[in-house]
Amino acid sequence: MIYETMLMLGVLFTATLLFSTLLEQRSAMSQRGALQYCLFVVLGLYFGWFWTRSGQTLAMKTWRIRLVDQYGASVKPTRALLRYLLAWLWFLPGLALARAIDAQGWMMVALPGINFVLWAAAIYLDPQRQFLHDRLAKTRLLRLPARAGKAS
Repeated sequence: MIYETMLMLGVLFTATLLFSTLLEQRSAMSQRGALQYCLFVVLGLYFGWFWTRSGQTLAMKTWRIRLVDQYGASVKPTRALLRYLLAWLWFLPGLALARAIDAQGWMMVALPGINFVLWAAAIYLDPQRQFLHDRLAKTRLLRLPARAGKAS
């Protein structure tokens, strides 16, 4: 996730630069909602493109992980979209709760953090140790073998 995040920062930076330049954004608060929506779509397009083409983002290729559907076939666009939306449950419930109770300071980090930990711990409820969003989207991650001649 850390490697994926580093790659995504470049994608999001570029998208933000284009958005700000094309719409002549002068302040970070100006058109903030539109920018957030735009970045949400950019992330969805990034993941959807890679998941439906090769089953792997750039970070997933590095770690030899491939996304497939429950039968081992390539992921279709609708299933990739569903997985993308469900993956937001890693953060959104904690963020929504923090906003609902008007959390301040460390609680703005603690509530999404607790949400993150609980979502990750949910793999222990699954006999195949799948993340909940994969189970719900009927997808799974495969660990690919190391290529011959390469040290692992």
